[in-house]
Amino acid sequence: MDVLHYLAGLGGVARTGQLLAAGYSRTDIARLAGAVRQPRRGVFALPECRLELLAAVRHNARVSCASAAGHYGLWLREPPAQHHLACNHGHGGGFVRHRTVRFDGHGTLPLAAVEDVVLHAMTCLPPPASTAMATSAMRRHGVPLELLKAQLTSDKSGPALNALHELDLRAESLVEVDAQYLFRTNGIAFDAQVQLPGIGRVDFLIEGFLIVEVDGFAFHSGRGAMRRDLNRNNTSTVNGFAVLRYMPEHIWFEPQRVLAEIRAVLDRRHSSPGLAQGPAAQRSLPDT
Repeated sequence: MDVLHYLAGLGGVARTGQLLAAGYSRTDIARLAGAVRQPRRGVFALPECRLELLAAVRHNARVSCASAAGHYGLWLREPPAQHHLACNHGHGGGFVRHRTVRFDGHGTLPLAAVEDVVLHAMTCLPPPASTAMATSAMRRHGVPLELLKAQLTSDKSGPALNALHELDLRAESLVEVDAQYLFRTNGIAFDAQVQLPGIGRVDFLIEGFLIVEVDGFAFHSGRGAMRRDLNRNNTSTVNGFAVLRYMPEHIWFEPQRVLAEIRAVLDRRHSSPGLAQGPAAQRSLPDT
């Protein structure tokens, strides 16, 4: 493989030693030096290289925490303002430093292992950003919850352990994690991913009668999907359920509106004795 193509496969950045270890000669590397930039001696970078990888190579570190989310497909709503790097030295600056590295990193990229990425996120990012990354790591990469708990043994790990204790793997998307956090921290009890007879699975069920759905950006991909969605809403209403639906931006940017609407529906229910028994279909619901 041409050395330029090999470099592109490494995210666009590599050290001389890595190129030599891959079997390229110093003559090959000398030609490369004339075709790409060298941000520092012994480092080669394509113009389109991933900047977090370049930062890691320059600082003899590995990309971790929020900066590694995209590489592993972990859920993260906002990219970090600074690079998050894992390294056992104290040299360099201008990035968020994570010192503890517990697992072997990626085989070819300067990337921390997914387990370290999650552990760094749990002790660095506030929830629900941290728990979204942890939830997606467990769902997509099979990272065991007990492994994470076992590694968090320092005196400062209490908040991270508490966040893991509240983690709910029923969430199937980033916005569902954020909605769970919004409801939980505001005292709204819920059940998640509930299967209702004749209706199907709903994102949230509150007090046995209020269905709350959080729709993705492309939830109506065509007329067929829209028709199924309307039938589902109508069936819910016929069976005595109330339904509230939200887009991700409602959860993220209008949380007080979401909370106010949910509480308004609950308050109306509580103030109407005739509605106290709940939907008739509820009596046949399976335990969840």
